[in-house]
Amino acid sequence: MTQPPGRTTPLKVGVQLWPQHTTVHALRDAARRIDAAGLDSLWTWDHFFPLSGEPDGPHFEGWTLLTALACDTQHVTVGLLVAATGYRNPHLMADMARTLDHVSGGRAVLGLGAGWFQRDYDAYEYPFGTPGGRLHDLEGDLYRIRRRLPQLVPQPVGPLPILVGGGGEKVTLRIVARFADLWNGYGPPEDFARRNAVLDDWCARLGRDPATIERTCHIGVDEVDAVDDYLAAGAQHLIVRLEDPFPLEPVVAIRDRVRAHAAAGADGGAPLA
Repeated sequence: MTQPPGRTTPLKVGVQLWPQHTTVHALRDAARRIDAAGLDSLWTWDHFFPLSGEPDGPHFEGWTLLTALACDTQHVTVGLLVAATGYRNPHLMADMARTLDHVSGGRAVLGLGAGWFQRDYDAYEYPFGTPGGRLHDLEGDLYRIRRRLPQLVPQPVGPLPILVGGGGEKVTLRIVARFADLWNGYGPPEDFARRNAVLDDWCARLGRDPATIERTCHIGVDEVDAVDDYLAAGAQHLIVRLEDPFPLEPVVAIRDRVRAHAAAGADGGAPLA
């Protein structure tokens, strides 16, 4: 398998279902199809309004939806990409994630971020503050979540890894190096490669083995031709964004590209052009 030195995580492909301009029936059907297709992960997001299209169109809350999707699937890991820590008390969120882990049979990932969509904050009466303030709160909340998880009874049945999303090189990636088991970044590939290297540097500064942080990357359904570039940049887990009607054909094409890349590496060949 072709991966940068020190990376041992198997290459993966997952899907983020956008819970906007759709129905719960369509979302649950898509989750079952994703699970049956043998993909690795299933995600949704943590917002209260659509991010594109009609701003007041149909939309569903993330944690409740994710619990339903966990019940509809058997194999994929499930998580939010990502939950904004400012929307919920961090101790409560740790307990919610632990409970979801039991519901899913140990397949939960706790995806977290600082939040950014001001409409969510204003409409639901959360203080929006500043980007720096939200990052400060994210770091404090991660400390509290890490402290709360070992106190919960019963304990999670799976590993319940923590993912932190974001690309800020001075603060966010330092927080990732301190707290996270997975990091979620985004493209284009050259930007992902730069941030990936910055994360490695933060790991070195903090005494963290960079190979202990799985590198995930959010990509579009039209980026199949960029798959090898993302993998060469250090991505280990590609998460494809899907909107209703949630077509799986482009995701399967990306999965097949990833498998071909891995097979070429295992055979000692060069990555696919």
